[in-house]
Formats: sequence, C-alpha cells, structure tokens
Amino acid sequence: MEISAAGRLEVRITPDDVGKRVSVRCLSDPGASPEKFTDTVGVLTSWDDAVLMITRRDGQSVRIAEAVLVAGKVVPAAPARRRGPAASCAELTRIAARGWRPVESERLGEWELRAAGGFTRRANSVLPLGDPGLPLDAALAAVRRWYGERGLPAYVQAATGAEGAQELLCAELERRGWVREVTAELWTGALAPVADRAEGAQVVLDRTADESWLARYQRKGVSEMALRVLGGGPSVWFASVPGAEDEPPAAIGRCVVDGRWAGFAAVEVDPGRRRQGLATQVMAALARRALDEGASAAWLQVETDNEGARGLYAALGFAPHHAYHHYRAPGDTPDAARRSPGPS
Repeated sequence: MEISAAGRLEVRITPDDVGKRVSVRCLSDPGASPEKFTDTVGVLTSWDDAVLMITRRDGQSVRIAEAVLVAGKVVPAAPARRRGPAASCAELTRIAARGWRPVESERLGEWELRAAGGFTRRANSVLPLGDPGLPLDAALAAVRRWYGERGLPAYVQAATGAEGAQELLCAELERRGWVREVTAELWTGALAPVADRAEGAQVVLDRTADESWLARYQRKGVSEMALRVLGGGPSVWFASVPGAEDEPPAAIGRCVVDGRWAGFAAVEVDPGRRRQGLATQVMAALARRALDEGASAAWLQVETDNEGARGLYAALGFAPHHAYHHYRAPGDTPDAARRSPGPS
C-alpha cells in the first residue's frame, strides 16, 4: 500500500489509470472496530459512478465502492517467473493456438476466427490478439454472424493475469452479457527435467492417433474434424502405454513441438492404473522426443478445478503463467460436446 511520509495511507490512483495494474486496500466492514481491510491486486478495468472494477489474475472481477477505498497505487506488471522459460502472454497464446489448429479460420483485422465443427472451444473461438479493425460492437456482431453461419455458438478466448493480457476486453464482454465458461490456466516449465524422469513402462510413440489411442481418449465419438485438430500442428507425437490384452492403453498423451516449445495435451490414465507414475512416464517419453527435435521449454493447459493434474504438473516443475477464459455470446446455446473433460 502507498504510505505517505507522515505515515498515512493514500489513494494515488484515479480514473485515468484504467487499464493499469493496481494494488488497493479498502474497508471490508465499514464502521467495525477494530477496522478490517481487504487488499486487491489486478487490472483496473473501469471506474464509473464512484465504483471501481478490478480484474484479478484469475479473471474474477471485484467491485469496490470509492467510499471504502483507503489506499491505492499503480504497480508494475506481474513479475516474470524466476525459474523456467520466459515468454509473453501473446507469444504463448500463439504457440498454443498453433498446437491446436482449427479446421477453418478467417481473419477479422488482427483477430482470428476459428472453427472445427464444435470440437473444443479452443478450436471454435475467436483469438482476439490485436485490433479487429472495427469498433468492438461491430466486431462482435461480425463474430456472431460468422459462427451463426456455421451453426456454432460464438466464443471469444481471452487471457488474464500476465503482462499484455486482455482484462479490458474481458470486462467489455461481461458488460455486454457474454457468459464466461470454463477458466483454465496455461503453465510453463523447463523441458529437460521432465525428460530426465525414469522411463518405467514401455511408452510407444507414433505420429498418428490410432483406434487404440482414441479408445482411451476421454472425448468420445471423435469425428473426422476432431482427428484433423488432434493431428494438426508443426510436429505432433502421440504416446501410449499398452494396456492388458484387448484393452485400451493404460495411459496416453499428445505433444506438439514448435521451435523451442513443446506443448503437452490429452495426458490420460486408466482410472484403475492411476498413482503408478504412468502419466509422468508418458510425458517423459514425449519430452525426450521434443528435446531431440530442438525444444527446450514446455507448456500445457489445465483447468482450475483439476487438482490431480495440477499436482502432477507442479511436481514436474511447471507453474502457472496466465489464465484464459472462453466467453459465449448472450443467447447462444453451448454445445454439449464442448463440455467433455480436459481443457477445452
């Protein structure tokens, strides 16, 4: 908090600081004795009618009445991670998009409209990196038309919690009634420590997702479009640990190598074989192949409520970089196929 030379708390932010990262303190229970305070750090997304709106790292918006504000200041962007690979939010967003390609895409200014028959929100949402070339309301109307022509709900994917993220866009979407569905995080880590894990079970690597691999994949009824998404990317590898005779693999995984980055996805284990280190073995085998292709850094996406996966990835040296969210246009009906397990 900002404290003056006289020892008093001071509010050193104004409505002109909208769009900047701020730290504020407010009275959580005005009139209570002793006084109780709440601290909030995030991007100031609006200051209207004596009410501040601050979007935190996780994308949650906090409303604070000006009357209970006791201190505030502009603070630097979230510090870069002290370990692991460094990258901007925009760089990682583009890398992740190349690793999960849509079947069809079209530009709207600097925005990319993506579609793949409804298979996952990531492949069926707008990637709004830059200027759409139109006022926001006109751009969103064009987005809704484009997806409507394809029989799909309109989604916008936007990030929070890192320098260069899109808190202001998220706030504008929420003001227009767009519904946020499924918050996930993009995590990063060094690749070599993952590759150094013991091999253990025999992990089989292949360039394609065969019927056996798909039998373990959680998203059932995979269509031809879905197969094109799964197989799309600069250099794609699929891993599996053979199961019992005539049974699906005990574990599977997918990795996309793109320059210095390797992206992991679809790491799944037979429920009866969990806690045997199979997921780690799958990732280690994929990491070794990625190192052979020149990668040195790794990323993956995990939903905020998947505690098991988050524990595994943290143990492998990964840590959150930023959060991302999918906003659905008001009135559009979500596609049930999109709600299958795993980051969508």
